[in-house]
Amino acid sequence: MDKPLKTRPPYAITSVDHALKLAAILQLEGRLTVSEAAARLDVARSTAHRLLAMLVYRDFAVQDEDKVYRAGPVLELAAHSRSTASRLRQVALPHLQRLVDLLGESANVAVRTGDTCRFIASVESPQSLKVGSREGMVFPAHRTTAGLLLLAQISDDEVASIYSRERYADHLADRPDIDVLRTELERVRRNGFAFNDGRSERGVVAVGVPVRRAGGDVVAGMSISMPSVRYDKDSLPSVVATLMSGAAALERDLNQG
Repeated sequence: MDKPLKTRPPYAITSVDHALKLAAILQLEGRLTVSEAAARLDVARSTAHRLLAMLVYRDFAVQDEDKVYRAGPVLELAAHSRSTASRLRQVALPHLQRLVDLLGESANVAVRTGDTCRFIASVESPQSLKVGSREGMVFPAHRTTAGLLLLAQISDDEVASIYSRERYADHLADRPDIDVLRTELERVRRNGFAFNDGRSERGVVAVGVPVRRAGGDVVAGMSISMPSVRYDKDSLPSVVATLMSGAAALERDLNQG
């Protein structure tokens, strides 16, 4: 079932939001100083220090002897695999900002794990009506732009295995129609981009293109997301062209390492 557009809760607790953002940064990047945390959240150093201290208390972070904070036991699994995601995120952020500057909409980079897609980098649109940051969030892969792009890179047999009835035995309602999904993935392969109108969230339109490593393997999807009321189908070709240019620039930087 489609989800409504995610908006900031009317009674948002800023300190909780800040703490969750820091946890996501530690999970994706692996390290953080108090000064860096303060800059990323745009808060005072004392506030950043208190937030990090609470994350340490709850084992979301640990502090080294050099006063650098790192992912703690709760985030340990992500810490083991942070190298690829961390580099991709670090390299992607300036390119996402460029997309936001050019298109005026929120921009994201996401990766796939099995049947889920995780947003590892996000830059919000400066407009008041916008799609908020998805950084750190996980969605069903077949319902996201990046997920469709990444699923399109594997064989039909692999797709069938990922979405086998056995794996979805206890939640069959969440299993996509495989024939329909295969048709959609073939369209993505043919077009070279993915289009998403309300698949993951009602009221959100997203357009995305693949990000490749040297050799051609697709490692992520780069996309922009916008409120559907602002989508103009006549602008789709230029949006795709801008995204492809952004992905090519990201690939050049990513493949230099």
